[in-house]
Amino acid sequence: MDVDRELGELLEALWTLEEQGEAFPQDVRRIAHAEVTDQLLERALREELIVRQPSGHLRLTSKGRAVATPIIRRHRLAERLMCDVLGVDVEETEAAACEFEHFLAEGITRAICTLLGHPRVCPHGRPIPEGECCRQAEEQVRAILVPCDRLALGETARVAYVSTHSHARLLRLSALGIMPGVSIQLLQRWPSLVLRCEETEIALDQEIARQIYVWRTRPEEGSEAGETPDEQWTST
Repeated sequence: MDVDRELGELLEALWTLEEQGEAFPQDVRRIAHAEVTDQLLERALREELIVRQPSGHLRLTSKGRAVATPIIRRHRLAERLMCDVLGVDVEETEAAACEFEHFLAEGITRAICTLLGHPRVCPHGRPIPEGECCRQAEEQVRAILVPCDRLALGETARVAYVSTHSHARLLRLSALGIMPGVSIQLLQRWPSLVLRCEETEIALDQEIARQIYVWRTRPEEGSEAGETPDEQWTST
């Protein structure tokens, strides 16, 4: 069942409040990203998407929850995308995700979920409703976009972006040849993480390595993927 934006925002606000406890009309109006009028509430009641309890608080019906589930899923995946890939601050993702969620088609939503490795929670720690792609995924899901420190030894990948607000760090990495589109290979984890970029070998510390996101170009090999040594990596 498709719903218009105003009704969708009402259901989304009610879902969020129910995760925290009871939801009264004034609370729904306070957090909804659209005007929640008495007429809109009556319409939701009439369409059996919500019910009003004797205490006055509102609850989603099973029908309302079914309608709200894909809306919540799109919103929270959009937040993860903005936070993890675009580097948007967590506190700035809420309003932007509200715009995002209204034009994400199911195919795009599924692609984003797969890209991010089927995340279970949004940046605020709220659960992301499971999609069909999550249920069909292998038990050990391997994201195709990962920090370079999660590559297997010898694995090659293509740099997607560097997640840092430090202009100086971006310049330094660019000077070393690490920039979007270039191919890298993980050569060593300890005592320092070493990448081959073009014909150059580069040693990086843990913090910097985790900020370099790469696209995997072939299946993960070996049992060492994702290992994190106890020793502190150092830059050279």
